[in-house]
Amino acid sequence: MIAIWPVLQSFYYSLFDLRLNNPTKSEVHLSYNIDLDRYLNNFPFLLGGIDNEIRSGNAPEQLEKIKQKLTEIDQKVQDSKGIKTQYDKVNEKLTNFEQIDQKLSVAKLDKDTAQSVLKEVNEVNEELGKVASTMKLSQEKKLLGLSAGLGDSIIKPNFIGFKHYQDNLSERRMWNALGNTVLFSVISVAVELVLGLAIALLINKVFFGRGLIRASILIPWAIPTAVSALMWKFLYDGQNGIVAKLFEDIGLVDSMSKLLTTDTGAMFSVIFADVWKTTPYMALLLLAGLQTIPSSLYEAASIDGAGKWRQFISITLPLLKSSLLVALLFRTLDAFRVFDLIYVLTGGGPANSTETISILAYKVMFSQTNFGEGSALSVIIFICVAIISMLFIKLLGKDLLNDSSEK
Repeated sequence: MIAIWPVLQSFYYSLFDLRLNNPTKSEVHLSYNIDLDRYLNNFPFLLGGIDNEIRSGNAPEQLEKIKQKLTEIDQKVQDSKGIKTQYDKVNEKLTNFEQIDQKLSVAKLDKDTAQSVLKEVNEVNEELGKVASTMKLSQEKKLLGLSAGLGDSIIKPNFIGFKHYQDNLSERRMWNALGNTVLFSVISVAVELVLGLAIALLINKVFFGRGLIRASILIPWAIPTAVSALMWKFLYDGQNGIVAKLFEDIGLVDSMSKLLTTDTGAMFSVIFADVWKTTPYMALLLLAGLQTIPSSLYEAASIDGAGKWRQFISITLPLLKSSLLVALLFRTLDAFRVFDLIYVLTGGGPANSTETISILAYKVMFSQTNFGEGSALSVIIFICVAIISMLFIKLLGKDLLNDSSEK
């Protein structure tokens, strides 16, 4: 339950339109509410401004009607069940210039009253706009701003159900990000598997300085990902990058500058950096599997005349199958959730060509402060990871059962 709790919480938040840059949507609201602090910071000044315009002789008849409607709106708010006491307390604190606690400021409104108030406030906005368009008001901008603020004080329920999922699953950017994630995961894990197996076979043999070689191979994996990504960013630099210059000299790229500024070049760069960093981890996992294979099997096969390739096919791969599946499971999940390497190296660019689903979720949640949609993307990531895990575990479990039955 502890492990699944963050996912359940993300799923709950994904059902709401949560936006930290919008005061009316910064929290979960299941019912209509009114922000009395905001309301009372607008209503008296709006009423006073209209009185000033009437005294100045500006459209007295139209403004009197608007004033009357505003008075009715205010009375409707005060008459709403359980609000009068909070209304008076907030009004008193504002009069005395005291700080108002949010719990005191926000009061619950019944649905009918809230919708009625919103409808009448919108009518007031329209009527004020018409008056301002036909006659010049001395405080036109102030009145229109206060009138708009009055409507913003009504907090609507922000429960939207599965709309975020519907929007994301029909949005091209999300599918592009998912495609980038799959492409990155498949290529990087495949290359790491081949190189990691080759390195594991090499360092599994007995030779002078084997311990030093084993320790040296693990250095890239031991470097923090953000640090190695920043290092590769300098190496890929279009003007002074050593690796970029090397790739240009051997013909991998036409120009040094294209390595991080083109779609293909940027994806190749992040995959190459990830392979460099994570291959040692794959080699370490496979080396642990190789250590469990008895050397007597190779000796017997050698006596029977089996060559090195035959020994690899008939002994090493079958006995290493469980270790291979475990290594693939760990690395595939790690690659699918990749964030820090790409975020530091390319930021998801150029033109979102290296934007993975984790980076997209981060941008939506923290850069756009859209916590509802960001939570939905997080749940989608969890579902993808869960599917990958179940597939691998099914294969791994089947393999282990077969091994047990053979024994």
